[in-house]
Amino acid sequence: MPLTLGPRFRPHPHPRPRRRPRPGPRLRPGARLRPLFVALLGTSCLGGLLVAPTAGAASAAGAVSAEGVRRAGGTGGDERGLQRQLEELVGTAGGPPGVIVVLRRGETSRVLRAGVADLQSGRPIRPTDHMRIASTAKAFSGAVALRLVQQRALRLDDTIGRRLPRLPRAWRSVTLRQLLNHTSGLPDYSEDPEFRELLAEDPRRTFDPRRLLDFVADEPLRFRPGSRYRYSNSDNIAVALMAEAATRRSYEELLRRIVYRPLGLRDTSLPLGYELPEPFMHGYDVQPPGPPEDVSELLGASGVWASGGIVSTPRDMTRFIRAYAAGELTSRTVLREQRRWIEGASEPAGPGRNKAGLAIFRYSTRCGVVLGHTGNFPGYTQLIAATPDGRNSLTFSLTTQVNKTSDPALLKRLRTIQENAVCTLLHHRRGPGRN
Repeated sequence: MPLTLGPRFRPHPHPRPRRRPRPGPRLRPGARLRPLFVALLGTSCLGGLLVAPTAGAASAAGAVSAEGVRRAGGTGGDERGLQRQLEELVGTAGGPPGVIVVLRRGETSRVLRAGVADLQSGRPIRPTDHMRIASTAKAFSGAVALRLVQQRALRLDDTIGRRLPRLPRAWRSVTLRQLLNHTSGLPDYSEDPEFRELLAEDPRRTFDPRRLLDFVADEPLRFRPGSRYRYSNSDNIAVALMAEAATRRSYEELLRRIVYRPLGLRDTSLPLGYELPEPFMHGYDVQPPGPPEDVSELLGASGVWASGGIVSTPRDMTRFIRAYAAGELTSRTVLREQRRWIEGASEPAGPGRNKAGLAIFRYSTRCGVVLGHTGNFPGYTQLIAATPDGRNSLTFSLTTQVNKTSDPALLKRLRTIQENAVCTLLHHRRGPGRN
């Protein structure tokens, strides 16, 4: 099937009106932001864009070893130790300008943070600040699909051939289950050279999100469906299209009906444009020795859509993961299917040992098990996780992108701090965190 791009979509309304216009990104000749449009990773949680690493960045980030971070945090869940680690992370070369961690135990919330939401104003990060949630948006498409399975509008064994007959015949045997646990074999559209080229020409380009799979429609499956695990941004695009086909409603409407309204997510949306609603955490490209570059509104969200385009807040994400991990949006029968774990890690990998379920991951840490998802997008890195009963949760947000390609040493250190955050959540010793 040849590449076809549909008509441009108008941006989806933001949850809050804009208060002031902001200038576009500074795409000056020779700007070091250019690597954003050159390196696209199929394994990136966002749907693809990666800040190219600079020489020495990894060694700088590793100045304080992951083992040293682990020892500093202990194993008992010390909020003071975790707060110190967050401050040290912000102070590290290549580290994020800001970080916020929301720990929720039952009805009690604790907020730990370091750095700022905006380097220009020095404003601290708040749990009500908007942010790009990157591939944690895949959990939202999972929530929609599994709810429809519970309602019998979809089946986990439904195939692309049945629900999406316009897609290539070579893909027709792929099931909804395989899309949700990344065993489909679908080629990743975010790796396609033409997609990358179009994004490089116009970072704020508005794609027709329902035609994103056209970029790889002439490609065969990467492997026999169900035979192996491979994270692909194409999977969740297909999940959203299946949901639309089954209900004859737009994916955006399904999100509102199935997820936002029942859970009271008032500051969560799926825009197609590049603007973020006020107030928001500014996301940065951090490449020492140069100063951080603000990339918050550098890219449009239409090119990632159901794979990573949602905008939310730490407060809303906390509400979501508590309900999602506990299976509140579906039935016990469907929840058992969701928790059939296979070998596979989220991108970037979460804390501890990772296993994959249906649009959720199992993180087995030294202090216990939590279920959730990670994600990264230029300017942002995310982890949301909760205990299987949903009573205890954490939302961990950074204002720069960290993954195994941009800076493996920093990612290793981050995963250690995230594991310490899980220990702090599960084995609580009260420290100086702020409500």
